Amino acid sequence: MRQRPRIYYSDSQKALMWERWKKGWTLHEIGKLFDRAHSSIHRILSETGGIQPRERSRALKALTLAEREEISRAMVTGESIRSIATRLGRAPSTISREIRRNGGSESYRANQADEATWDRARRPKCCKLSKDRALAHIVADKLRMLWSPEQIAGWLKHTYPSDESHHVSHETIYRSLFIQARGALKKELLAHLRRTRGMRRSRHYTQKTAIHGQIIDAVSISERPASIEDRAVPGHWEGDLVFGSGNSQIATLVERQTRYVMLVKLDGKDSQTVVNALIKNARKLPQELYKSLT
Repeated sequence: MRQRPRIYYSDSQKALMWERWKKGWTLHEIGKLFDRAHSSIHRILSETGGIQPRERSRALKALTLAEREEISRAMVTGESIRSIATRLGRAPSTISREIRRNGGSESYRANQADEATWDRARRPKCCKLSKDRALAHIVADKLRMLWSPEQIAGWLKHTYPSDESHHVSHETIYRSLFIQARGALKKELLAHLRRTRGMRRSRHYTQKTAIHGQIIDAVSISERPASIEDRAVPGHWEGDLVFGSGNSQIATLVERQTRYVMLVKLDGKDSQTVVNALIKNARKLPQELYKSLT
């Protein structure tokens, strides 16, 4: 089977995607913005459990690139560490540590030091439930008893009032379930939540959108001609889709006068797949019925 090419999104597209998701847009609505299937949007959002990752930023007290360039120039001229620290308004230990971490006085380069510091900062903080497995087991047991994360967080504070190591917020529990990369709680525990969805939804999310459940350019059944209603003339068909387990679908066509039924197994539920399958199977019909379809 031919493998579909992977779809990549730019940072600006992902930012727009998250903005719409927070406003309560559905996956299908967001997909239409990029002319993509909803599954490609789900792939991006589900990586972090529907929770937008925080944008990386530098600490306010961290050395800037301009300061590192000053240090680099001072190293070339042989200026002392204390002199550099005084000019930059920094502690001598800060300058000394910066130079030592990034090649020493002989090899220090401002751009390389700045990039290396940014890379060293890229370390995801280990969440509390990952570090404290005993606490994670307590939380997992309560989830299996169908307790909500809010109930668990409140119970822990009440049971261990003076032991903060046994306190955990309900948000941490939700994030540990939705973001499986944390490795704290097993995905199977999602089934014990009150709402068993696999990722965070916006509080504004609703399926009751203006177009939900509507067929575009649909003709109401009330406008059906009388000749079809009384089943006097052959050649009028009624169609429907039947959905089963394991993402299986079957299309049904019933000829109104003869009650002839045609069942068509489908490989998908999109319009083009259904139409192509019906056309292919219609050619197998008796000539009289096939003419009525064409």
